[in-house]
This record gives sequence, C-alpha cells and structure tokens, in this order.
Amino acid sequence: MGKILNTSTCTRCGYRSWAFNQLDPSSLQRIDDHKREVFYEKGEVICREGDEIHSFLYLRKGLVKLLATEKNEKEHIISIGKPLDFIGLLSIFSNKHHIYTITALEDSVVCFVDLELIRDMMRKNGGFALDFLEKSSKVADDVINTRLSINTKQLRGRIAYILLFFAQRIYKSNEFELPISRKEIAQLIDMSTENVIRILSEFRKDKLIEIEGKFIRILDPDRLQRVYDLG
Repeated sequence: MGKILNTSTCTRCGYRSWAFNQLDPSSLQRIDDHKREVFYEKGEVICREGDEIHSFLYLRKGLVKLLATEKNEKEHIISIGKPLDFIGLLSIFSNKHHIYTITALEDSVVCFVDLELIRDMMRKNGGFALDFLEKSSKVADDVINTRLSINTKQLRGRIAYILLFFAQRIYKSNEFELPISRKEIAQLIDMSTENVIRILSEFRKDKLIEIEGKFIRILDPDRLQRVYDLG
C-alpha cells in the first residue's frame, strides 16, 4: 500500500509540474491540504485496473509501468511513466475506474491529489484547465506514437527501440540497469519472451551492446539507431 511521507509543500516543491505554475498561492495551498505523498518500493502496486478513481496521480520520483489486461488474460504494458508525468491522465476524466494497473519499476514517490479538487480548479481557472487538456492530448499522442514506432518494426527494430528509449529518454546514458524483465519487454513490444532473449543475444554477438544481468551498455548507439530506423 506504500508508505505515506511527510509531504513537502507544493509552493516549494522542486518537482512541481508546469501545470501547477498556473495556480496562485492560495490554490496551491488548497492542493497541499488535499494531497498525500506516498513512497512505493520497487514492485509495489500503486493502483489496480478496475479500482475506483478518487485521485489525480503525479509521479514525483521513480519509474512506473502501466499494464492492461485483455479479456483472454493476456497482459500488455501500455506505457512507462517517468518523473514529472501525470500517470493517470489516460482515464481520470473519461472513466470512473482505472483502465490499467500502475506498478513501481523503481522506488517511486507519487503525489495523490483529490480529483474533485482538480475538477473544481479546472472549472474556475481556464489556463489551468487548458494546460491539462494539452497534457492529456500529449499523453494520448505519446502512447499512439509509441505503438506505431513499435508495431511498424520487425523484431530487431523493436528491441532497438526499447534500448534507445531507456538510454535516451529515461536515463540519458548509454549505460543503465534495465528496469524491466525480458517478459515485461515482451509485454511492451508485443513479442514472445523467447524472441526478446534471442534478439538481445544477437545484439551482444554483433557488438552492439554488452549485457551483465540487467546491466546494459550500448557500445555503438549510432549503429543501434540504424537498426531501429531500418526496422
């Protein structure tokens, strides 16, 4: 269930989102009065698919995965949430229940803000509401573009995409510890786990990467980029 922290004030939060810059001090104080800051260890579930939505979720620190389950019980990772992301925007304004499960991939800190308070602020502050609409649209666009980037590629291109995604967009480094398992990679890029393992082994033999357990070192990022571009 996570551990509730001694919350910092929104006015002094170094992780404050651009959206909250639209709010005056009294509005930020209202958020302070109606928010919880919760620490989740790696592997802990933040919310489950089907749970009733009560709060707006803002990821202050860490990394999370958004996982949906089909009727045949097959699981798909929809997206990876990174710090400063609004990790519930795909469902909070259009559904009464979460349409995916959110789980911490790393130790994470999530701010929970009462959803009715956010709705009230949106009704009263046009700039704040517009920023949220723009952010919601961007989240949806990012999910669609990610799926297109993956689904239009062959197996090698899909694995190259994932490695470049973590290197360029998450860790800003060609050396990192992969936060998801081979099975989770398969869930994210719609491949079998066996194919994920095989392609990673091929990349290692081709001197594109080094692998030590979960630690990845990209040896030739330009050539890996070409693998992705060629698909």
